[in-house]
Amino acid sequence: MIKHLKLTKAIVAIVLGIVALIAAKVMEAYKIDGNQIVLGVSGVLLIVGALMFLYPIVFAQKADKDGKNVELKPVAKEPAEQTLNAS
Repeated sequence: MIKHLKLTKAIVAIVLGIVALIAAKVMEAYKIDGNQIVLGVSGVLLIVGALMFLYPIVFAQKADKDGKNVELKPVAKEPAEQTLNAS
């Protein structure tokens, strides 16, 4: 599901943000200069990752003409959808 909705970049950004947060806390514990910069980079990565997770929801396609049903359609691999419908 993550590959179909193209969320791998969002997961990478979130993981890098968490790693940067841990690095900033370690730098703070050892009183190393520059921990605030690393903490800021961590915040930016976490925010960017969160916004990337919202992308498929914001740009979801409407399933019917009334606009009452909205489905998250994967962009690639239509044969996978056909196998799901056949089951």
